[in-house]
Amino acid sequence: MKFTETSYSNRINILAFTDHYVAVPVMVDSTDAAIVVNVDGKKILPAGTIIGGGFLSSLTAKATTQNDADAEGVLLYDVDVTYGDAPGAAVIHGFISKAKLPAAPDVAAVTALRGIKFLV
Repeated sequence: MKFTETSYSNRINILAFTDHYVAVPVMVDSTDAAIVVNVDGKKILPAGTIIGGGFLSSLTAKATTQNDADAEGVLLYDVDVTYGDAPGAAVIHGFISKAKLPAAPDVAAVTALRGIKFLV
């Protein structure tokens, strides 16, 4: 795993209430086919992506995009997986602003994410 530091001019805050949330550490899978290379040649999974992959039941499971009934959390910050798997944080409880997500959550994903309330 290669560690790099990237400065972003602004960070998207997906949380509706920043003082009330629970996030768990995850390892984001760099081989996820849903992650595409951007114009700068980087593979970045954006904050607000609905993720799953079994990371809540297994410490070795990697997080992947999962906007369906198998969703387990929402990515809190952008994660750069250009150089391989990278650590991130998944919100599993809290209030999230639906308007700030990169894609609308599927109805099945909203049902699966019982600890998260999506606000307009």
